[in-house]
Amino acid sequence: MNVSASLTPFNSPTPPSVPMILDTLPDPAISSQGCPPRTRLQVDLMLLAIEALELGGSEAILAFAEELELQGIIKNRVNLWRMRSSNPMRRAHIRRPLTIMEAKALVVIACYIARRLTVVIRQMLMLYQQMSEKQIPLEQNLRLSNYLERFRVHFKSRMNARRSNVQALTSDEKLDELAMNLLGQLLFCTGTAGMQRFWISLFDGEVE
Repeated sequence: MNVSASLTPFNSPTPPSVPMILDTLPDPAISSQGCPPRTRLQVDLMLLAIEALELGGSEAILAFAEELELQGIIKNRVNLWRMRSSNPMRRAHIRRPLTIMEAKALVVIACYIARRLTVVIRQMLMLYQQMSEKQIPLEQNLRLSNYLERFRVHFKSRMNARRSNVQALTSDEKLDELAMNLLGQLLFCTGTAGMQRFWISLFDGEVE
């Protein structure tokens, strides 16, 4: 009896396995391997809101990458910066694709951080609504005021002011509105199947 066996050489590279947590997000039906510009923009803005919400937000992103065993994708601070600089609105925009796997990893991390901050996010959204309805200056609430101020500073320092869509957000009122909308999206991610629903929404109009 002849028995044939296929042996893998010891020095042959093992293809990297996809972390199981990323399998919870479906692959979008898009023609390219990289993410569309709108997807890259939205992912970066979500992370910008997290950085404004929590001091040490960048460190938290890297810490969660390790905790969720995603450090093979998000290796270090420079690697994270390169991914986020694929956002076409960035001042230091890099013409590199953001792969689907990279985008999945960033979305998973953002959603896990949002879950940890669910109570804080919900409280801030309620405060914002109540103060806006009563026309109370937002500066009277320290936590809300600090979040909005940090978001404005982060946005203005990192985004390219010559881009038309950035120019439309030059006023503090517009940036505050964007910052609160992003908080709403973060809260949405904490709900039932919120991570999956948010992920799918990133490709609305892009799916073929």
